[in-house]
Amino acid sequence: MRMKVLLVLLAVAFMACGNGEAKKEPGLKDALGDKFEIGVALNTRQAAGRDTLATKIVQQHFNSIVAENSMKSGELLNEDKTYDFTQADEFVQFGVDNNLNIVGHCLIWHSQLPRWFCVDENGENVSADILKERMKNHISTVVGRYKGKVKGWDVVNEAILEDGSYRNSQFYQILGEEFIPLAFQYAQEADPDAQLYYNDYNEWYPGKRETVVRLINTLKERGIRIDGIGMQGHIGLNGPSLEEYQSTINDYANAGVKVLITELDMSALPEPRRMGGANLTDTESYRQEIDPYTEGLPEEVAQAWNNRMRDFFNLFIENSDNIIRVTMWGVSDGDSWKNGFPVRGRTDYPLLFDRDHNPKPVVTQLISEYTEQEK
Repeated sequence: MRMKVLLVLLAVAFMACGNGEAKKEPGLKDALGDKFEIGVALNTRQAAGRDTLATKIVQQHFNSIVAENSMKSGELLNEDKTYDFTQADEFVQFGVDNNLNIVGHCLIWHSQLPRWFCVDENGENVSADILKERMKNHISTVVGRYKGKVKGWDVVNEAILEDGSYRNSQFYQILGEEFIPLAFQYAQEADPDAQLYYNDYNEWYPGKRETVVRLINTLKERGIRIDGIGMQGHIGLNGPSLEEYQSTINDYANAGVKVLITELDMSALPEPRRMGGANLTDTESYRQEIDPYTEGLPEEVAQAWNNRMRDFFNLFIENSDNIIRVTMWGVSDGDSWKNGFPVRGRTDYPLLFDRDHNPKPVVTQLISEYTEQEK
């Protein structure tokens, strides 16, 4: 009899915890969601729902997603100038099904661009009018298709160099600096409610940052909306400094826009050095030098990585009034592009979840500290 009473009490207690469901473990979005969105980039397999372990991580920890590749023009446009939205549609539907804020990446970029986009049938650069028409048609088509579903767009990506000059892309060759305001104008017309961002890397270089601020001012003076600047967070153990990041955030905030940390990962590997005229013995030695942790990170390196990633998150939290989203560039270490850049075949450890999809200490530390603060 006593055993039956105990079983009934246990059953009642279990049902009290969410109608028979186990209590949900808090995630990063629960701990930091009142400070900024926590985003993650998805590859096509994840966006299609075929990576179930990644799906669980996204559902628990993130409230925003961005497509790693499937919304870039080179993936959407065929050589016959028709569109294939199959993978982009899967990505957007994943976001809708999981109640995630969806970020479109990216509308205008010199890389992963169809070969025909900026040239005529003879391979020569098209006229300014033709390129404007192609840009407007592309932006109107893509933004219009996902109007009301995509919260914000990386309108232009990586157009400015570290010294502050403009990249000599075909967009720049044909239209000059004007191609950026035009892209923002077309995007604003296609979806007036979507947020619009400029996205770039190495913005802690003063020359690049100054040009981005001038771009912000130009757009605002012309009545063209820009809502935020994406700072790609491809960082390493030795740089950039927290102070450089803080200066960049300050300058953008002073220019009247919000900041988005858009592509955050932190390599644990040494920077490759140039190597010329080496023999095979030297080559093998160099390979071991730049790919030293094929069997896992030594404890001291893992600790250094964790501490530095925590320092960056602390910086973002301190600046949460000016930061609206922090996005990891991949779900787990095995997904990261850093395993193949800048040298193919390396084993890197740049993300918040390891190759077995387990959270690294910085994740549990952030959840523990900031979940406790909310209680």
